[in-house]
Amino acid sequence: MRPRAALLGLVLVLSGCSGHDDRRPAVYDLPARTVRPDETAVHAPPTASGELTFQVIGFTTGMTGLAGSHADRSPRGRYTRVRIVVVNTSRTDQAYDARNQKLLTADGAQYTRDLEATLIKRQPAEDLEIGAAMRVEMDLWYDIPATARPTALRVVGTAPLGSVTPTAPPADIRLP
Repeated sequence: MRPRAALLGLVLVLSGCSGHDDRRPAVYDLPARTVRPDETAVHAPPTASGELTFQVIGFTTGMTGLAGSHADRSPRGRYTRVRIVVVNTSRTDQAYDARNQKLLTADGAQYTRDLEATLIKRQPAEDLEIGAAMRVEMDLWYDIPATARPTALRVVGTAPLGSVTPTAPPADIRLP
């Protein structure tokens, strides 16, 4: 009985000495960042549309104004800001088009991003070339009616190389 106990103890000790668990992929250690005071952190999984993946990480709605480095502006309704991370999963450059990303509301309406708010906050207004295996983080700004309730972000990525259409089918990401 003692040799078995000694052997079991040795196996347990040696298994604890392994430097890497091959069952889990290695990940980058990125520092955590504080969420902006007016923003809700969103913990949604990445969602793919073609060669791009999108992840919503922050959400703010009901904003009655915005200020930038060169202008202030009030919305016609209320501003909604969605913070996203976009990752190019392909081996070639991909064009991200900010105009294709739509905010969906509970009444079934779709809203395109607000160009003036986007420019005032110095975010990508049109096409942005995203390099192979590159990730970018940005805000999408929308001006929606004050009574509208945002429910999802409809994202559109780029189609795979050789596709006959420039965009991929859209994907919806639920908002809190």
